[in-house]
Amino acid sequence: MSPRAEGGGSRAGRDDPPTEHQGPDRTDDGRYVLIDGRRWRATDPDIPEAEAAALRSHLMAARRAVKEAGRADDDTALRRARERVQRSKVALGERGDPWWEQSAAERERRWSEGLRWLEDHTGRG
Repeated sequence: MSPRAEGGGSRAGRDDPPTEHQGPDRTDDGRYVLIDGRRWRATDPDIPEAEAAALRSHLMAARRAVKEAGRADDDTALRRARERVQRSKVALGERGDPWWEQSAAERERRWSEGLRWLEDHTGRG
């Protein structure tokens, strides 16, 4: 049996054959992903895929902006980029109130308002 099947902490795609769902291991309740032995809050599984992809795109762009602002020693740009990272992660359900404790309406409001804010503040949309 592979370490993944035993709940070991290997990352999907490294040693395992392809499966329908590629990604990191999850806790039994699905609330956390396991990456390199650490537990991280999982993305809200009820976010529609198109919106989740848009939020992940915003998150990656914000992370690149954090790196660029740090290199440029631009404190204002760094604060803005970090706010975008935070807003992206909250919208994805990875930070803030746990998504499993929210009603369906609260969850939808969280990701839809977060996506709207990100689109309004980045000129994307």
